[in-house]
Amino acid sequence: MTYDILATGSSGNAVVIGGEILIDCGVPMKKLRESGYIQRLRLVLLTHEHGDHFNAAAVRALHRERPALRWACCGWMVPHLLAAGVDTRVIDAAGPAASGETGRALIYSGFAAVRPVPLIHDVPNCGWEVQRGGERLFYATDTSTLAHIEAKGCGCYLIEANHTQAEIEARTADKLARGEFAYEARAAQTHLSRERALEWLARNAGPSSEYVFLHQHKEKDHVYQLPAQ
Repeated sequence: MTYDILATGSSGNAVVIGGEILIDCGVPMKKLRESGYIQRLRLVLLTHEHGDHFNAAAVRALHRERPALRWACCGWMVPHLLAAGVDTRVIDAAGPAASGETGRALIYSGFAAVRPVPLIHDVPNCGWEVQRGGERLFYATDTSTLAHIEAKGCGCYLIEANHTQAEIEARTADKLARGEFAYEARAAQTHLSRERALEWLARNAGPSSEYVFLHQHKEKDHVYQLPAQ
């Protein structure tokens, strides 16, 4: 199954699967136009409400240009789609309205089957398992762990590997020693480390599986000072 990573990371996320399925719409409409996929898309899969995964202006513009395009999500994203002006008739809710619950598979006859998988983040979030033509792809970002998920034998895994544990500990300690707010401390609690990603892949990936690490966060330019003690 082919994939095209249009953007990944804290500045925006959007991946096109098989030229026809967009996972996350966290980039400006201009970026989507430049990709050349807009008229080919048949389905958009959404994960969670954060702006780097859900750009409301782009969602609104894409729906206006492609009003029959289907949007699949878990229950917590439906209000955000409606607020962005997406017609309820093209929204396919996969079931759960709360985080941590497993949703049902959505079948698009002759095209694809998609299944949300519950992820652990600071807002309700899900990943997606996509099946097309006998091939399976797994996508998950913005989660502190994948230990509760089993997705064995997929042909491709697109998952977050935000940092190594040593890197995050060193950067956190350095900032705290300088009396600065350590963004890394929060990232370590809400994003997957490379070590944990590799451990999970060792249990799930097959000998011919491909995997790609996504969502590499960059240093924040703004420095926050810790409050005086």
